[in-house]
Formats: sequence, structure tokens, C-alpha cells
Amino acid sequence: MGYFKTAALMAAMTALFMGLGYLLGGSGGMLIALVVAAGMNVFTWWNSDKMVLRMHNAHAVEPNDRQGLTALVAGLAQNAGIPTPAVYVIDSAQPNAFATGRNPANAAVAVSTGLLQALSREELAGVVAHELAHIKHHDTAIMTVTATFAGAISMLANFALFFGGSRERLGMVGTIAMMIFAPMAAAVVQMAVSRTREYAADKEGAAICGHPLWLATALERIAMGAARVDNPAAEAHPATAHMFIINPLHGNGRDKLFSTHPATENRVAALRQMALEMGDTAPVRSSGSGSGSASWGNRGNTTPQKPSSKRGPWG
Repeated sequence: MGYFKTAALMAAMTALFMGLGYLLGGSGGMLIALVVAAGMNVFTWWNSDKMVLRMHNAHAVEPNDRQGLTALVAGLAQNAGIPTPAVYVIDSAQPNAFATGRNPANAAVAVSTGLLQALSREELAGVVAHELAHIKHHDTAIMTVTATFAGAISMLANFALFFGGSRERLGMVGTIAMMIFAPMAAAVVQMAVSRTREYAADKEGAAICGHPLWLATALERIAMGAARVDNPAAEAHPATAHMFIINPLHGNGRDKLFSTHPATENRVAALRQMALEMGDTAPVRSSGSGSGSASWGNRGNTTPQKPSSKRGPWG
């Protein structure tokens, strides 16, 4: 169901883009819009990992890092049945993480220094498993395409006043309305795609690490930290917000329609229900004192669990 909904939303985004091209320039404009979109998507798809990692000043982690982060990622990638992605760390106090790359063979997982300080090893395993689920199901490529479409639609809408065809078809009022509502519709579709894929990645990530509660407690801790700590790089590049496990931007939580992520409490509730149905009662180690700061690397050597064959509440 998740993939069907994603495909439908992607089709809506494509139709919106081509329809906007038609309104601006007739059938010729629609064809030009299609060619431009294809070119933009190929370029962005091929270079998305390098672009995003550079935006967030991420630096690569060596395979033999002392904290064992790359070993943890490698073990979970083996559970997921995908090649081990490159591992990066973002110098950000906000606890958060994202995955990027055009396919599982060319992918990267990036975690913030704030995340490493705030989570226990089990919680970090849940977060990494969630990001590997995005890679496994090509969500990183899907979201790159939708973000590119949304940006292209906004660009075309801003050009509307300079095209005589749009004024002839819609009139001045209609053209102005298109300039306002076309980018808004594109943003809504983009965010709907993002929310759909987050639920699917939660389900798959819980199966990869073997313990839904690891991810559930991690989401609660990350949401609290992200609400208190700014992420300047994400604020400077808001188009990348949908990539993070928790929305890194501030001031958007009040508007559910325009949120790039599902409500954290809904995601946690679904994971806890999944744990209940799996009979998973394994305790999650505390990440420390009330300050919530403890290096996951000092929390013991928890081995990632094999995926469970039992299914959660998503079906």
C-alpha cells in the first residue's frame, strides 16, 4: 500500500508539472517542461549524495574508527541485505540523522555528533536501521526526484507572468493564483510522499535491528533534542529537511499539513504496537542521566539482531 500511494503521489507531481508547462506554453511548453524535468532529475539523482553531504559539512568516518560506528553500520547493512554504505558524521549539536544516495550501491548514512552523544548503542542501532531501510527501498532517490519536481514547479510558477500564453488562458487573476497555489500543491505532494516513506522505513528499520522499541525510544529522544537545538545547515537548506529522521527545522510543528514528517507520537505508538505483537520486551538501555548525554560508544557491545519474521501493525 505504501508503494502504491507513493507512486500515485509521484504521478500527481508529474501531472502538475506538465500541466503547468501546458498552461505556460501550450503543448510545446508541456514538452519543454518534461525535457527540463528529466534533465534536472538525472543531474540531481546522480549527484545527490555529494550535494547533500557538502551542504551539511559532513566528513567521512574511517572503517576502523575507535567508537565502532562503521562496524555497527556494516552489521545492520548485512541484516538488511544491502552493501555497506559510506558513513559520515555531521558536526551538529542537534541529534539527527539522514541517508542519501542514488541506489544501495552508492549510498551514505550521516549521523550528527549530537546524536552520538544523546543515544545509547541500542537506540543508535534503531536509527541506523531506519536509514538503511530508506536506502534499501530507494527512498533516497524517490525523495530527490520529488524535491527536484517541487523546485521546478515553483520556478515555472514564478515565470508565469513572463509568458503570454498563461495570461491568455487564465487571465491575470488566474495567472497570479497559479503562481501561489501551484508551488503550494507541489509542497503538499512532496510532504505526503515523505510522510508515507517514513512510516515504511520505521517498519523495515525495526525488522532490520530486530527490536522496534530501540527505534521508538530513539525517536522520542531525538524529537526532544531537535526541538531544543538549532540545526543551522538545515535551516539554510530547508529543501533537505525531509531527509532527516526527525524534522530538523523549527516553527513547523504547528502545521500538520505542511510537515515533512508524521507526528512522532504516532510513529512511536505504531512501533510499540509492533513490539507488542512481536513479543519484543527487550529493555532499552538508558542513555544516561537526566541531561540525556552519554556516548553510545561506551554503552557496551550490543550486537544487531537478525530481522524478525513476524509482522508489525503496518501489515
